[in-house]
Amino acid sequence: MSAIPAYTPPDFSRPDLAAAPAVRTEPAPADGVLPRGFHATSNHPEYLHLGGGDWLLARESRMDAAMVLRGREVQVMEPRLVKRGDPVVTGRSEDGEEGVYVHSTGFPSSEAVAGKFAFRTRGTRETPFSRSYDELYSVLRHDRAHGHIVWVLGPAVAFDKDSRDAMEFMVEHGYCHALLAGNALATHDLEAARFRTGLGQDIYTQVLQPHGHYNHLDIINEVRLCGSIPRAIRELGLSDGIIPACERRGVPYVLAGSIRDDGPLPGVISDVYLAQDAMRAHARRATTVIALATQLHTIAFGNMVPGYHVTAEDVVRPVFFYVVDMTEFSTDKLANRGSQQAVAILTNAQDFMVNLWHNLK
Repeated sequence: MSAIPAYTPPDFSRPDLAAAPAVRTEPAPADGVLPRGFHATSNHPEYLHLGGGDWLLARESRMDAAMVLRGREVQVMEPRLVKRGDPVVTGRSEDGEEGVYVHSTGFPSSEAVAGKFAFRTRGTRETPFSRSYDELYSVLRHDRAHGHIVWVLGPAVAFDKDSRDAMEFMVEHGYCHALLAGNALATHDLEAARFRTGLGQDIYTQVLQPHGHYNHLDIINEVRLCGSIPRAIRELGLSDGIIPACERRGVPYVLAGSIRDDGPLPGVISDVYLAQDAMRAHARRATTVIALATQLHTIAFGNMVPGYHVTAEDVVRPVFFYVVDMTEFSTDKLANRGSQQAVAILTNAQDFMVNLWHNLK
């Protein structure tokens, strides 16, 4: 499939890699504590030399995690999950000198090098995004059947009738395998299903409704009275929207709480580490991520997602990460934290969703 570029593995016959020592481990001194000199992972493919030219690829590498190596099995895990005595990989060099090799050039770069000086080498608000859209359409059509598409959504998607309908289409037609959001996205989507408003504004005309500022509080209260989101959808007859579509299609959604939440809705995970664990479960499976109109969730999830995915057939492929926002901030922040694969599409949520909807229909 042309949408998925081929991966070029390292040449382990190179003299420097052929002479590399076997990787070393040291036992963790206590639960949640790593040995000094531990190796911290990146989101690039990482290989461990087991000796004798036998290099092992970590299947789920991601930012700032530790590696626990037992025989030919390597687990990449957050440091807080490491247990006392776990054999933790050590070594700070990434070129094979300590048995660890980070392979950052396995996928072809989309950036053409035009000499030492060039204009417009990164995406900004002046960039035409037609090619990014074309790539995204192709990737989504491929990953609908052959991947795991994760959406990271802010509440703006639910504030407009067309963008909300477009996201419902994505869920209903297999373009969403998991949804990550906060209390606000679910609250305003259910508010729209119940009252046809988002934060008190009509989701079609954007006209403020009388006492509309109560609507999101009322829907939270009604859902809490029902005891759960699925039960509220049934008992209140909420048939349209993003969250009802997820319930109909069996698409999992993770709602991570924040300190400013109203309510929150039942099912919102208030423990940040439990929410992180739930999000990481989808980060490990993700092949395409679309993060839309939510800076905090975008940056958080971007730091969880590897730059590659190993399929069940042991094929290494890239993980595509699209950041859709009105400003460059989210993508710049991700790049500054090491998530170089993030592609920015700078536009508002409504235009993006409607454009995607019309082209995928």
